[in-house]
Amino acid sequence: MSFTAMWISVYLMQKTYYNNHYYFLILLSLMMIFLPAHKQYSLDVKKNPDLKSDQMSRWCAWIIILQVWIVYTYAAVAKLYPDWLDGTVVSEFMSRRADYPIIGDFLQQEWVHFVIIYFGIFFDLLIVPLLLFKKTRRFAFGISIFFHLFNSIVFQVGIFPYLSLAFTLFFFEPKTIAGIFLKKKNIYTENEISIPENSTWIRTVLIIYFLIQIGLPLRHWFIPGDVLLTEEGHRMSWRMMLRTKKGTIQYKVLNKKTGTLIFINPSDSLTAKQASTLPTKPDFIWQFAQRIKKSYQEKGEDVSVFAIGSVSINNKPYVTLINPDADLASEKWLFFKHNPWIVILNRAD
Repeated sequence: MSFTAMWISVYLMQKTYYNNHYYFLILLSLMMIFLPAHKQYSLDVKKNPDLKSDQMSRWCAWIIILQVWIVYTYAAVAKLYPDWLDGTVVSEFMSRRADYPIIGDFLQQEWVHFVIIYFGIFFDLLIVPLLLFKKTRRFAFGISIFFHLFNSIVFQVGIFPYLSLAFTLFFFEPKTIAGIFLKKKNIYTENEISIPENSTWIRTVLIIYFLIQIGLPLRHWFIPGDVLLTEEGHRMSWRMMLRTKKGTIQYKVLNKKTGTLIFINPSDSLTAKQASTLPTKPDFIWQFAQRIKKSYQEKGEDVSVFAIGSVSINNKPYVTLINPDADLASEKWLFFKHNPWIVILNRAD
């Protein structure tokens, strides 16, 4: 529980480094609080040996499997857009890896790009069903090893590839895993049916949880605008490795009483990472405008704050993201609706 609290705190305090994998770790940490993951090697068992158990209810494994399935499925669906399918995104990603030792030149081949494009889609879409089906399980496991090690080496995406490989263990029968990794461990082979206490509450909580997990990634379809540009509905939606994005921004501050106009460059008061991320994300832009407003309020000045900037997706021409005439100091952030000061554009515009 302590780890979960600390991880959530870090996640919420520094969203400049938002990553779907970090969000995934939050979900897993929350699950571990409630699942009986302490029945073998834990301080709880050391203090109270009666807690020790060689069995785990199958519904516990299914919670992990369903969560992983949701992640992979939405990751596959998110890739079904023109810039991914025509190789624009992958080509851009690979061009940044041309200096990799040994494989750098190989990654620049066009046929390699299209293998990555379609292998990525079909892997995300089919890997869980293939792991669930006994006849294809070992094949799927081998493909998983290749896929995740490739991602780890080429994209350097932290611990996610290794977490994903670890989760494949939930698809195998206990005796298979024990025979490979835990040969001295007692294997539970009974087919006992055990209904947990408070099963109604558990069922209700799980239904609500998974409805939220299924619903959150869909919310951007109900918000006007292209999520790749507006970012509204992007987070917590398993939209991973989909695009490159860059932007420029400058703030215009108008003193309502004196009419004095001041221009502010956010990079003067942000870290390099924050400064490069801010122009591409409307909620960052709004938050910085609120910070400017607060700093002037502390000096007794009432100001309007305007943002002048543009963004580029996948090295396409720059487009205006924020209405330059909108006073962001007076705007409220709408979490589940379109914020009217974000300019709605299609990528073809």
